[in-house]
This record gives sequence, C-alpha cells and structure tokens, in this order.
Amino acid sequence: MDLTPQQLSQFNGSDPSKPIYLAINGRIYDVTAGKSFYGPGGDYALFAGKDASRALAKMSKKEEDVCPNLDGLSEKEMGVLNDWVKKFEAKYPVVGRVVC
Repeated sequence: MDLTPQQLSQFNGSDPSKPIYLAINGRIYDVTAGKSFYGPGGDYALFAGKDASRALAKMSKKEEDVCPNLDGLSEKEMGVLNDWVKKFEAKYPVVGRVVC
C-alpha cells in the first residue's frame, strides 16, 4: 500500500478503529501491537502517523526532528537509524511505503 504523508497522518492512534502506523526511511510499519508506546499518551505517540526517521536517528523526541529528512546526519546517527530499522523489521509488519 502506498500512502502520502497526509494519508499516513490518519493512522496516528487517535481513531481506535484504525491501526497505528509509523514510517522509517519511507517504509510504513504497523505498530498497533505497541499501542502503549505509540498510541495516545504513549512515550512515542508523537511518531505515530509520521515518518520518524530523523528523530529515531538522533534519539530525539523534538517535534521538529519527526521527519524523513536525513540531511546532515552523522555516520553514527545513520548507524542508530539502521539499528532502529532492524528492531522494527523484527517486531512489526511492513504494510507499505510513503509516497509524495
């Protein structure tokens, strides 16, 4: 399934009848099983319904870092992001990709 960023934003956990999606590097993961983390009130709820690549790479919970832009990241931050990708691939199903 292909979703635009606007369509992805509809899967942010605010509607309990919809799954919760989070994207990394444009790949969308169904993180509904981690609702306590990504759902409303969860520690990582600000990532839900978005591509959180930059924030994960920087280990940041700043709103301005919750975006797909990887420009200017260090080699270490890219390594951190790759570690997150491995964790997500092991734990959550990939359901699609983000398209512009």
